[in-house]
Amino acid sequence: MNIIVCMKQVPDSETRVKVGSDGKTIDLNAVNFVINPYDEFAIEEALRLKEKFGGEVTILTLGTDRAENDMRKALAMGADKAVLLKVDDSFKGDVAVALAEQIKTMPYDMVLFGKQAIDDDSGQMPQLVAEMLDVPCATVVVKLDVDANSKACSAEREIEGGKELVEFNFPAVIGAQKGLNEPRLPNLKGIMAAKKKPLEKKDAVVSPALSEVVGIELPPPRPAGKIVGKGADAVPELIRLLHEEAKVI
Repeated sequence: MNIIVCMKQVPDSETRVKVGSDGKTIDLNAVNFVINPYDEFAIEEALRLKEKFGGEVTILTLGTDRAENDMRKALAMGADKAVLLKVDDSFKGDVAVALAEQIKTMPYDMVLFGKQAIDDDSGQMPQLVAEMLDVPCATVVVKLDVDANSKACSAEREIEGGKELVEFNFPAVIGAQKGLNEPRLPNLKGIMAAKKKPLEKKDAVVSPALSEVVGIELPPPRPAGKIVGKGADAVPELIRLLHEEAKVI
């Protein structure tokens, strides 16, 4: 199987986010970047499919040269090669179009994403790319069964209040959810091998984005805690505040 994993480099979830001077982006100074955690599940699933059926795993990333470090980590996990679609930090084009246009030039049986990226949390990239490729799509997947001979797939996906089982044939796009697997850590042999694996850099196809970020604001600081009294005598005042101010009862 030829499998493409679309991987995104995102700020570490422990990063203290600051809004940039333009009010539309975050300040990238002193930001630590990592592989999007949900994409790690996609990488691991791709590697397991390769180990079971043979084939090749390609990492595809749209980003700056800064992304190369984390792409090498994915190669150290076991991916075979990588393609970086180069853009700068001011890129405002349509990401889905750039990814889909590149994927169309590559042989693939399956394209894997994380279900969402933890920076913008839009959770829409797998669906958009699948639509542009005109292939089936299943997202929030926690279990995936593949029959390479018949090209049949079944995916168990989380939905509100339960789980849903869907069946389709590949080529297809999958959005991986936590619980699909346990991502492996690169070992020393993999890290050394990753240095020699091919990482190709290409210019991304640029098309106008269909949406625009008009502003970013940090949430207001939490107000200081309030002590309303002690013992049973404080209960009426506590109930009043929960009802009138907090509006939780």
